[in-house]
Amino acid sequence: MSRLDKYDAIIIGGGHNGLTAAAYLSKAGKKVLVLERRHVLGGAAVTEEVFPGFKFSVCSYVVSLLKANVIRELMLPRFGLEILPLESTFTPLDNDYLFRTSDYDQTYKEIYRHSKKDAENYTRFGPLMGQVGMAVRPILETIAPNAIRPSINDLLSLKSLLGHVKGLNNETFEYLCKLMTMSSADFLDEWFEFEPLKATMSASGIIGTFMGPRSPGSAYVMLHHYMGDIDGSFRAWGFQRGGTGELSMTIARSAKHFGAEILTEASVDKVIVKNGEAVGVALENGNEYKSDIVISGLDPKLTFLKMIDESDLPEDFVRDIKNFRIRGSSGKVNLALDGLPNFTSLPGDGPHLRGAISISPSYDHLERAYDDAKYGNFSKEPYMDIILPSVLDPTMAPPGKHVMSCFVQYAPYNINGGWDDNKREAFGDAVVNTLSRFAPNIKDLILHRQVLTPMDLEKTFGLTEGNIFHGELTLQQLFSFRPAVKWADYTTPIKNYYQCGSGTHPGGGVTGSPGEMAAKKILKIW
Repeated sequence: MSRLDKYDAIIIGGGHNGLTAAAYLSKAGKKVLVLERRHVLGGAAVTEEVFPGFKFSVCSYVVSLLKANVIRELMLPRFGLEILPLESTFTPLDNDYLFRTSDYDQTYKEIYRHSKKDAENYTRFGPLMGQVGMAVRPILETIAPNAIRPSINDLLSLKSLLGHVKGLNNETFEYLCKLMTMSSADFLDEWFEFEPLKATMSASGIIGTFMGPRSPGSAYVMLHHYMGDIDGSFRAWGFQRGGTGELSMTIARSAKHFGAEILTEASVDKVIVKNGEAVGVALENGNEYKSDIVISGLDPKLTFLKMIDESDLPEDFVRDIKNFRIRGSSGKVNLALDGLPNFTSLPGDGPHLRGAISISPSYDHLERAYDDAKYGNFSKEPYMDIILPSVLDPTMAPPGKHVMSCFVQYAPYNINGGWDDNKREAFGDAVVNTLSRFAPNIKDLILHRQVLTPMDLEKTFGLTEGNIFHGELTLQQLFSFRPAVKWADYTTPIKNYYQCGSGTHPGGGVTGSPGEMAAKKILKIW
């Protein structure tokens, strides 16, 4: 068994949060080692050439929630950060369409032709959501305090947050409370009447969750996705040139610039614990690496139930982690195309293909898709969030060809009878058949397809049950309860063992926030 150099910190997992933590710790002068199980960095934020000449953002496919201070402090533009804006959302319908863009007047006219009332309310809705988003940000950017046995610093944080909440105006506070507790459908019904508009907006509340638009709690998930910005532009989404994996590589280059060492194909088997303290890691190949601290960028199930022996953890904590809800509900279908899809409701090429394409014609479409999943089946007519990366970045596909990214709800991890090759292909067929309802030429364009079920996401990318957020964003799993009460501040019951993945506060998405906040917490107490 090889015993190698000792490090100040070892980070398990080269996902974007692990890389972010590595960059911050290295910038502070620490000797850091990142160990990634796969041959490529990025975790679920990865770009791979799945078919010759066709590059896919295999899992995570858009950028919005990446924190501005992380971009600035890690000098990411210097290392390759280049976000191409996604400036529209196109919802194809059977006999019409809805097309919203970043152009205020154009979007107003588009909604007006469907509903005068909705057009007027839409002008108020965006700014209000912006206000609520800004009201939530201080909470998301605060290290979650220990709500059971708060320290002096915890009490000061709680006092500061209470003062912040007390300073909100009545309207902002009212809508914040509604968004924390209501379903996205109920919330949007208070504002709008045009069904495709409401359905498309509510779809942000079901992404990555085992909920439908009428499920209480989905309004918060909608708000979570509503808080993205690009370069100060609120509610903006974009695509990293080169794919989402290039974003991860940008952070990796920053980390290396500050001195971090990064190894791929280095699968960690166990965290070495002696006398209740983490002292290093053991790899599957037998190598051991010693360190002062160990940080896991994996989800809570893997962080505590795989990397640590249960006997080294308190029984109540093990119970909390086992009860942590991490049900996978999403799949991904990546298509290599011989040309562009032609949507019946808005034929030909155009700006509608340069943003998001949402297959969400009605609440009922989304709820029926959810009903299939509730009873253990993939959705026969699923919801899809689609982009065509090669339209924005031609380097993603050969000349004249295109790649299409289809994020799909729902595909339950615990499908009846279990996932197998036949079910995977049937799921892919359901996606293509639903898409062909709106773009009939799609089947003739497909050169290759990659279908990823939650089981594939688990096996390939290490996402327990294929959950893209490392755990559901439900009220009982937020802030001081993520992933467990008393341990939401990136510490763990094991001394010198920390967590920095999306299963910690403030949750999932390509934010860099858990990695940043964990690193800053560690540097304060080191």
